[in-house]
Amino acid sequence: YFGRKDELLAIVAIKDQIKATSAEAVRELRTQGIEVYMLTGDGERTASAVAGRLGNIQYIADALPDDKEEFVRQLQRKTVAMVGDGINDSQALACADVSIAMGKGTDIAMDVAMVTLMTSDLLLLPKAFNLSRQTVRLIHQNLFWAFIYNLIGIPIAAGLLYPINGLLLNPMLASAAMAFSSVSVVLNSLRLRY
Repeated sequence: YFGRKDELLAIVAIKDQIKATSAEAVRELRTQGIEVYMLTGDGERTASAVAGRLGNIQYIADALPDDKEEFVRQLQRKTVAMVGDGINDSQALACADVSIAMGKGTDIAMDVAMVTLMTSDLLLLPKAFNLSRQTVRLIHQNLFWAFIYNLIGIPIAAGLLYPINGLLLNPMLASAAMAFSSVSVVLNSLRLRY
């Protein structure tokens, strides 16, 4: 408000702009089974309006850095990912199980975070979580197949079958089998691109 004595001269209203993809990102995160909360230092009215435009997400307004950290710690019965871009987010980023900084955020947020997105587009979050799940799945598959190769190959190479049927594994074949094991792990990992 701007005035002179008893006269109102001007009213200026400032409103947060929400990126066009933010509501879609929240929908995709929810589709993946991820609960979404907004922790903000903004006042109740602003926080409520933004939360409504993002699909009625749960929020905490007037949150100080200590409040954000405490909220993250309360949620840590489950795995908690914290996304932030500011100095006020750095405490909560530091204590989260997974911390993600936005690319156009402050240096302290990017230094503390485990992952930094190249842009500030929240639509990258569902993609990052999906990529992470696929990577972990591939790691488990690769470990399983490497274990099976070794479980079968090492005893045969050591002569376990020799007393039974006289079979000895030629060292050339054993090395080829180990090389194929490595190649199969690499080929399986390359599936991540598709």
